[in-house]
Amino acid sequence: MFTADQLTTIKTRKELVTLAKAEKIKLKKRLARAAYEEELKLLQTELALLQQHIEKKQLRVAVIFEGRDAAGKGGSIKRFVEHLNPHTSGVVALTKPTDLERGQWYFQRYIEELPNRGEIKFFDRSWYNRAVVEPVMGFCTLEQYKTFMAQVPNFEHMLHEDGIKVIKFWFDISKEEQQKRFDARLSNPLKEWKFSPVDKKGQELWDENTKYKERMFTKTHTAYCPWVIVDTIEKETARLESLRYVLSQIDYKGKGSTKANLLTDPNLIFPFFRKPKHFEL
Repeated sequence: MFTADQLTTIKTRKELVTLAKAEKIKLKKRLARAAYEEELKLLQTELALLQQHIEKKQLRVAVIFEGRDAAGKGGSIKRFVEHLNPHTSGVVALTKPTDLERGQWYFQRYIEELPNRGEIKFFDRSWYNRAVVEPVMGFCTLEQYKTFMAQVPNFEHMLHEDGIKVIKFWFDISKEEQQKRFDARLSNPLKEWKFSPVDKKGQELWDENTKYKERMFTKTHTAYCPWVIVDTIEKETARLESLRYVLSQIDYKGKGSTKANLLTDPNLIFPFFRKPKHFEL
């Protein structure tokens, strides 16, 4: 790391490069990180403007984060809510259903978490647990799965008709990258809690997960509630792209005033039916 005294003495780029070499600092990596943090700050400022618009116009917005384990959903959600007003925003991360909830209509406990007027909610996993995780892991019956798949398009259409804006993200990574991230978690005492037996089982059942995931996209990707795929091989880029996408979905006062780049990269974030040929789901 550069010290404050060192930085105050630097006058030119050449001097900065020379100092970085002397201190054995990877300047390119540091500059890339600085550029990311600056862009993130601008996009978060835009998101704050969007939240003000949502409050003023009494809109209801729900952003769903689904995807492979270790794909970076939690890290992205953290950047979304970091500087938002907590009174009109929130994260929904439901635990496994109670005995009482298991006797209810499947969607019931999620309905209770939907945004009220003037709110934006972020779902760290959602009702789509029943589309992939539950059938693959044996947490639901085949009949329960079939009922869910038949009902979910109509359920989301009702939300759409009632004026709730639902944005559905699928964060995806390769099997190899997922394993690398699992290994990193297990070697870090501060992150070891993130790894669970279900995560390990997910690696073993990778192909089964893929089969159910593809079926979910085919059956539940609709014009009124499409799936948006996020390539998360670079976690920081995925955070920026998902922020840009949400900002692109609603017009609000002051949009673009920060001069942030609000254009998404179609090779990194795209509707399910427009996935690039090189992208293997």
